[in-house]
Amino acid sequence: METQGLLVLAGMPIGDVEDASPALLRTLATADVVAAEDTRRFQAFLVRAGATSEARVVSYFEGNEAARTGDLVALLREGRTVVLVTDAGMPSVSDPGYRLVAAAIEAGIRVTAVPGPSAVLTALALSGLATDRFCFEGFLARKSGARRAALAELATERRTMVFFEAPHRLAEMLADAASVLGADRAGAVCRELTKTYEEVRRGGLGDLAAWAAGGVLGEVTVVIAGSSSRERLPLSEALEEVRRRVAAGEKRSAAAAAVAASSGHDRHDLYDGSRA
Repeated sequence: METQGLLVLAGMPIGDVEDASPALLRTLATADVVAAEDTRRFQAFLVRAGATSEARVVSYFEGNEAARTGDLVALLREGRTVVLVTDAGMPSVSDPGYRLVAAAIEAGIRVTAVPGPSAVLTALALSGLATDRFCFEGFLARKSGARRAALAELATERRTMVFFEAPHRLAEMLADAASVLGADRAGAVCRELTKTYEEVRRGGLGDLAAWAAGGVLGEVTVVIAGSSSRERLPLSEALEEVRRRVAAGEKRSAAAAAVAASSGHDRHDLYDGSRA
């Protein structure tokens, strides 16, 4: 009978190395292979954590995961224990991992996890926004047009929304969010979570965009309140508001989404009706 290995998704600290659990250190110490998003950062983590591992360390990142997945599955088929780690947080959550998990499951290999800190949940809890229902949207598109289109799709989302964003794109992302979702929509920017210079900035999206325009450094997670819209405007007034925003230079799709979020009307009705 063929021996099957074990794939372990290991959640890494999102900042403070002291958050590394005994279970994580024990798993790394007993692994046969560690597939790391960045091998140098992983080795540095071992040093800072005072941990040891005799495992063979291989790189597994966006640029090589398609090619390397087959090799790792072959090792799992041989009965090896493969531990997958990323630079921070849980593998496969906006990080490499999903492809390997899917391949391992298809091969009938057991997959388990060593849970660890999550930037998504930590930011959600610290934001001060509703936590009973939320959704994780990962990174938005880099270009403003595509980003605004994605935000327009979320304009009527009633759950709290969590995003990741690169610090150099944060101001533009928040400006687009303020334009599409409304400058007064509540949000929170969580920066450098669990690290020395941790900062949580809360406020309306317009104020947050103005703050971020001065430059922001570090790892960033953005939390935005869901829509609390109730129909307040007659349809005719909502259509007129869309036309006014378009005349002022706003794209019709973004204007329709923003008015839909504040009025409760369907954005498709607003988009089509405002063209008449």
